[in-house]
Amino acid sequence: MDARAKRAVSNEQAELLRQIPSVDELLAQPRLAALATRVDRGLLVEITRAVLTDLRARIAGEMASAALAEFAAHASNPASLEETISTLVERILARSLQPVINATGVVLHTNLGRAPLPEGVVDEFRRAATQYSNLEYDLEAGGRGKRDVHTVELLTRLSGAESAIVVNNCAAAVLVTLAALARGGEVIVSRGELIEIGDGFRIPEIMEQSGAILREVGTTNRTRLADYEDAINEKTRLLLRVHPSNFKVTGFTDKPSLEELAALSQRSGLPLVEDLGSGCLVDLSEYGISEPTVRQSVEAGVGIVTFSGDKLLGGPQAGIIAGKKDLIARVRRHPLFRALRVDKLTIAALEVTLSAYLRAAWDEIPAIRMIRATPQELKRRAENLFRELRPELPLDEVEIEITDGTSLAGGGSTPAQSLPTKVIRIASARYSATKLEQRLRRAPAGISVIARVEDDHLVLDLRTVLPEQEPLLVKTLAAVLH
Repeated sequence: MDARAKRAVSNEQAELLRQIPSVDELLAQPRLAALATRVDRGLLVEITRAVLTDLRARIAGEMASAALAEFAAHASNPASLEETISTLVERILARSLQPVINATGVVLHTNLGRAPLPEGVVDEFRRAATQYSNLEYDLEAGGRGKRDVHTVELLTRLSGAESAIVVNNCAAAVLVTLAALARGGEVIVSRGELIEIGDGFRIPEIMEQSGAILREVGTTNRTRLADYEDAINEKTRLLLRVHPSNFKVTGFTDKPSLEELAALSQRSGLPLVEDLGSGCLVDLSEYGISEPTVRQSVEAGVGIVTFSGDKLLGGPQAGIIAGKKDLIARVRRHPLFRALRVDKLTIAALEVTLSAYLRAAWDEIPAIRMIRATPQELKRRAENLFRELRPELPLDEVEIEITDGTSLAGGGSTPAQSLPTKVIRIASARYSATKLEQRLRRAPAGISVIARVEDDHLVLDLRTVLPEQEPLLVKTLAAVLH
């Protein structure tokens, strides 16, 4: 150590340093000895040494004498050190990924994991995860198979496409499709469709990584079919249409229809690829969600449609690539496909979700069930929750009302499309709405509740609260409001 970095240790500090117990002494303490029976000793030793090193550094640091003595008397006590070490070990071993109650009313909440999976997925996960399976084994032929077979028929029946494959998310689906069909060539896309998707990733950046060359046409608000036609040259490899599902342009706008682009694709011999994003498999317009379906795109003549599995489809995170058989085959042969393919658990979850679609079992798919919930149904649930909660609240300190509100399908898929709902508005004489939101989020009853704050009120929308979570929500609210 540089002489200038050294600092003389006082007699008082030296004495305190000598009082610090050894690693072995601490590991013999009852709580740590019990912890050692279920935790690797190496981890306990590592954490104990780190705690003692920190303690020595703090004692040797610049601290007033009175404060030093008080600090060391507490911090170097074996029982106190045992508590610190045990807490650190338990925190390291605790699960970071935890369930929460989503009371925001945003069905496909990106930060909260988007679509909750159907209950039937749990049994399929158990079967697929704890046993061997025919993931890539052809039981009939007795040889190597392809994992695509487990979802291809379900996807083609639901979408009307000739073939379909699955990768790990929609950005990956766009990436591998462009890499397979347009690497080294130009891709024509409207300037108004060069969107930014989640976490700052942009379509032009994904395109660049694929090796395709972006050819922008039109303007932000108006692009005509002639703009596409004029841009076609010997370097053009495909036409790309991006559904702007995470924003909306209104006013003086224009763009060619999907049918017009499909006709141009047929005339020019260039594939038309559409990034549909939200992955809507059924018409949800009667519930307030106006999104094009995958089948509509396929029937319009799109060569390949890419979409997400965990948005309006209501399944696991996945990027689905559906379309014409020859184009899908080219994408599947690309080396990136193997790098981006999904595992057996994603396939199992997709099978369960898609099977529910084929049976029109809408209530089995939580995201679809939430979207279909009526304001009348949500009002009944809110009234029942209020009846359960009211006796648990301090008198004259809390105001609760049930009023009209709006839910959202999802911030990253259909942000401008709201669903009429009934919300619970809470005001407290003891806590501000912001403080209540914070207290809920910090899980006083064992599970975090994520809510909204509007007009100095805490707002809860039961559309996104699972019915089985309601008793725990009542318990949490009662604890927070006291």
